Amino acid sequence: MPGPDDSLPRIACIMGPTGVGKTAIALELAERYGAEIVSADSLQVYRYMDIGSAKPTLEERNRIPHHVIDVVDPDQPFDVSRYRKLAVEAINRLQRLKKRVFIVGGTGLYIRALLGGLIDTPGADDNFRNQLKEEVKKSGRERLYAILKEKDPRTAKVLHPHDVVRIIRALEVLELTGRSILDYQRDHGFRDTQWNCLKIGLCLPRADLDERINMRTERMMAAGFLDEVRRLLAMGYDESMKPMQALGYRHLASAVRGDVEVKKAVMLIKRDTRLFAKRQMTWFAADNSVKWFSPDDVEGISAAMSQFFAD
Repeated sequence: MPGPDDSLPRIACIMGPTGVGKTAIALELAERYGAEIVSADSLQVYRYMDIGSAKPTLEERNRIPHHVIDVVDPDQPFDVSRYRKLAVEAINRLQRLKKRVFIVGGTGLYIRALLGGLIDTPGADDNFRNQLKEEVKKSGRERLYAILKEKDPRTAKVLHPHDVVRIIRALEVLELTGRSILDYQRDHGFRDTQWNCLKIGLCLPRADLDERINMRTERMMAAGFLDEVRRLLAMGYDESMKPMQALGYRHLASAVRGDVEVKKAVMLIKRDTRLFAKRQMTWFAADNSVKWFSPDDVEGISAAMSQFFAD
């Protein structure tokens, strides 16, 4: 794969698994470099979902402006294509103002599409999608995943069994073209870039990250995560909506409904978040252009940024 084009505008991307400390280090470095932050988080785009998404606080957003946060309500459609459009617009606007740009987040798909472009796959087939959605209602998402495993086992290996949206899309592409969505991704190569990007990855030993995740979950609960879920449900944002299936929200919605005790729900949030972080690391580790640092190594990251922006 060809290297970055030195003539392209330069941006930095700070990525890593949930709970590793991306927000804190991004804020500190953004102040040093006069940068603004473009979020790459698939949950922070939704209004009213603040605590469970670990959204930067109003104080933090006043400290450093953030973009592509709070752009849609939880019942409005949002996908990687719309994310890329909004993020590109934000980056271009900031660069016209001579601002440095940091992409910060843990949604690997968003980062890959933003930095490498979108795959040219066929459009949606509403009839086929509706058939699959009915299958989920009738037999559960486990049945949908089983169909994917049978028809496209390679894609099934890289998708989470509960990721109904991406499972449906994979089956849809297969139905319309006879090709696996992984083949489209391979052919595309994600090389359609507009920027020369320094990719900074944050990582910790597994035990340390697990402990951070456990502690962060407790802080979220203390901050009112359960009440946030109650409010969302009262506003009519029920569990059938994509963002309400996210980590923490689906667990606490079950607790509000009385299907599980809150203490048990919190335990499940911790467990599933730890597993999610492991999958994120697998995704990011596949990109050999990422430079890895401990989140405590602020000076090491700053030195890499100084060299990158000065070259």
